[in-house]
Amino acid sequence: MSDSGSATARPVALVTGAGRRVGRSLALALGSHGHDIAVHYHASRAAADETAALLARDGAGARLFGGDLGTAEAPGQLVEDVVAAMGRLDVVVNSAAVMARTPFGEITADAWDSVLHLNLRAPFLIAQAAAKYLPGGGVIINIADLSAFETWPGYIPHGVSKAALVHLTESLARVLAPRVRVNAVAPGTVLLPEGWDPASAERLLKTTPLKRWGTPEDVAKAVLFLVDASYVTGETLIVDGGRHVRR
Repeated sequence: MSDSGSATARPVALVTGAGRRVGRSLALALGSHGHDIAVHYHASRAAADETAALLARDGAGARLFGGDLGTAEAPGQLVEDVVAAMGRLDVVVNSAAVMARTPFGEITADAWDSVLHLNLRAPFLIAQAAAKYLPGGGVIINIADLSAFETWPGYIPHGVSKAALVHLTESLARVLAPRVRVNAVAPGTVLLPEGWDPASAERLLKTTPLKRWGTPEDVAKAVLFLVDASYVTGETLIVDGGRHVRR
């Protein structure tokens, strides 16, 4: 469901999970980059309202679209709602995701499905629905993370979903070329998972080559680069302070 209003003349970027954390930073960066933003949220309507207010303060148009992307129908419906309300769609950023700790031996079929449906199936269904609306030069950007390239024993379904998202990015880049470019960004530690203990956080910091945390703005800069990088497709840009070079 969206806020009412007429179609926009500015390019439109759909950002899923834009109410909070990294998704909000991506929405704000794209707003400052000249886009009007379709702000998707699931349970965080109040946070999405805050995102929209910040976008309006910076001169960007914003409309809110709610929906549980873990369901089969919501991803395609979201795209249809955005195009109907805003009149166009130029950029898609698949940021909505769940990162649930799932210890081996305790992973149920429902837990597996809930992670894979949101983290992998939804980006695919959104991309498939958006492809017919994106113009020549349109862009899809998937937000992965380092679990696509490392093994995290406490997060096996999450890691599988992100590794598959990287493969999906490459597959979509080939299928949709030359009209639409598809890339991904794989952040490292830019925001700690909620509930992490201080000792683990300090250990992670010390073993990061750049010896500092990243920020959501670091991810946003990578997304803006890929929006403008007209000769880049099928790429996953790692933004992790160098952690991946430790292998």
